[in-house]
Amino acid sequence: MNAFLLQRGVYMEGDMVILTDDTNNPMQVPTRENMLRAMEWLVRGAAPGDSLFFHYSGHGGEEKDLDGDEVDGMDECIYPVDFQQSGSIIDDVMHDIMVKRLPPGCRLTAIFDSCHSGTALDLPFTYRAQDGGLKEYNIWKGTGTDGAEILMGYATKNVGMMFTGAKSLFDRATNYKSKSKLEAIKQSKMSPADVIMFSGCRDDQTSADANEAGTFTGAMSWAFLGAMAQLQPNQQYTYLSLLQSVRGMMRNRYTQKPQLSSSHRIDPNAVFIF
Repeated sequence: MNAFLLQRGVYMEGDMVILTDDTNNPMQVPTRENMLRAMEWLVRGAAPGDSLFFHYSGHGGEEKDLDGDEVDGMDECIYPVDFQQSGSIIDDVMHDIMVKRLPPGCRLTAIFDSCHSGTALDLPFTYRAQDGGLKEYNIWKGTGTDGAEILMGYATKNVGMMFTGAKSLFDRATNYKSKSKLEAIKQSKMSPADVIMFSGCRDDQTSADANEAGTFTGAMSWAFLGAMAQLQPNQQYTYLSLLQSVRGMMRNRYTQKPQLSSSHRIDPNAVFIF
């Protein structure tokens, strides 16, 4: 993933914090403390127009929800190397750090290659791979102007347009009178920032460890990089076609179903950008 990002020229080495369990540097080992510190670093000083990227390939799980914000009663989590001593990192914590703190007009693209990762960031909108429709009832049915304004702002690098569109979406959620627990939860998890997540599987599934071409990797990470490598010059994915391509790479090899979710409603047929 590091090589891919550098090759695309989106980020430079100095833009990245990389934690891995094969290092002797204690500050780069993925302990709970280091992982939380890295998440804090990622969003510190984030401003409209910034583009952030987060990738996690490791173990994930589920734990009993203690604050009532999960419809299925379970929090999703990831496991640091010292989780037996220091504990896991649950989705509520990651949402509070990497979603809630981002301002309107800031983009975060996240990839979770871990078990039970479908809602690892607690993003309220999940899309069907078949047609891009929302998997669950949503409070934005019939609206799309604000989302289009955000995307146009990114395309033209108009920070003001991005901010206006995102703030309008967020204000609509804040003023919405929820009629059910599900809607109330979705409202509380929305963000004016543009957070997009690709996960390795649904919440009720596991994500495979893989050995592809003699290299050990997570199946989702392998499929994402493979899908991106298939792009022809001047060709671009939409969010939906990227999800479909990733699933296509994994079909007949793995049983897990990668998911696409977002912090507010997006047009899944819009061009995928970092």
